[in-house]
Amino acid sequence: MNLARRIALIGGAAALASGFAVALPSEPAEAHGGFTFPATRTYACYKDGIEGGSGGSLNPQNPMCQQALAENSYGFWNWFGNLISDAGGRHREIIPDGKLCGPTEQFDAFNAPGDWPATEVQSGDTVTFEHNAWAAHPGTFTQYITKDGWDPSQPLGWDDLEPAPFDEVTNPPKRSGGVEGAEYYWDATLPDKSGRHVIYSIWQRSDSPEAFYNCSDVIFGGDGGDNGNEDDTQAPTAPGAPTADSVSGDAVDLSWAASSDNEGVTRYEVRDAATGETVATTSGATSATVGSLDPETDYSFNVVALDAAGNASDASPAVSVTTDSADNTSGACTVDFTIANEWSGGYSANVELTNDSDSALSSWTVDWEFSDGATVTNAWSADVEQHEAHVMASNAGWNGSVPAGGSVSFGFNAETTGSAAAPEEFHLDGSPCSTA
Repeated sequence: MNLARRIALIGGAAALASGFAVALPSEPAEAHGGFTFPATRTYACYKDGIEGGSGGSLNPQNPMCQQALAENSYGFWNWFGNLISDAGGRHREIIPDGKLCGPTEQFDAFNAPGDWPATEVQSGDTVTFEHNAWAAHPGTFTQYITKDGWDPSQPLGWDDLEPAPFDEVTNPPKRSGGVEGAEYYWDATLPDKSGRHVIYSIWQRSDSPEAFYNCSDVIFGGDGGDNGNEDDTQAPTAPGAPTADSVSGDAVDLSWAASSDNEGVTRYEVRDAATGETVATTSGATSATVGSLDPETDYSFNVVALDAAGNASDASPAVSVTTDSADNTSGACTVDFTIANEWSGGYSANVELTNDSDSALSSWTVDWEFSDGATVTNAWSADVEQHEAHVMASNAGWNGSVPAGGSVSFGFNAETTGSAAAPEEFHLDGSPCSTA
């Protein structure tokens, strides 16, 4: 059986000394991934809440997002975890009509019909789908679109979808530098539609019965009242020439002067100037990190701006960089994993994360995979989730801020049937870390 655990936060290391135990709910782990373009309903509301709030609080401005938050904040902080752990391809059998967008209780608020935040798209365009990859899994992504004449005033049902998917991809490529860290990406041609629709996506893992579900609200052709700009044919101006602010053996930090547009720039794409491949995206920010590069290699990058109508600017002038030696890779973070105590059937471990970048962190998530068959039983100074061998540790409410050059520590107890072993690789928000 595919087991998943969410480990509740323990307020400090004193809990370990007192033998504090945490009961594990029988709910599935919340993390693995979701669409950032076109934004899934949960991600769109999370972004709306963060942008409208302050100090990490949620204050969405969209009325549907406000309603969802009032019912349950779970789907905001865990926007990437809309899943059924034992689906096994039985999607139409186990998900009833009206529950497609939120098939479990934690996400039920996102089934309500209404004017959710929508992504502006153009009928027939070829776009790059971007799906956050908190945890990498092999599997197939299948995308459906609502039928012409569907009723958006009613919760989404299976008969509201076109019978055949308009897009399907198995094991798409993955890259770093997405708007929320590592992401899957692939090109898809949008169907011939107009007005408001829902793109319904199912991600079925091939190594597990677990499946993930996304409802992405879209508006084709600018139809949609205040959200529409169907007459917008003016492309943004070209961004300024990017500059390389920091170069390591496997990554480069780029920044550039903003574009201007009559309606507003919605995102930037950093592209490999030689191949045209998009290697990083931002949702309006004028800086990005391009990762997964080869040491001591020449690269050239430019930037393209896009608006809500899909108009793309001319490419910026290119910047050429040469990555550093292999001894200077993964320079954004360092993880020091220490087995503090070991006993028959278990151990305790301390983890120190150091922010090696030039910018402060406002939040963090460190993930790794156990090689020793361990199962986390309780943790302190972090919110820990485990799914099979994969573990994700996110900051508590009080230790998300880590200055440049600063460190933060957390720890956990684990059960294991063999000897304790330190994980070989760690990632910070999807990007690899060095190990101490």
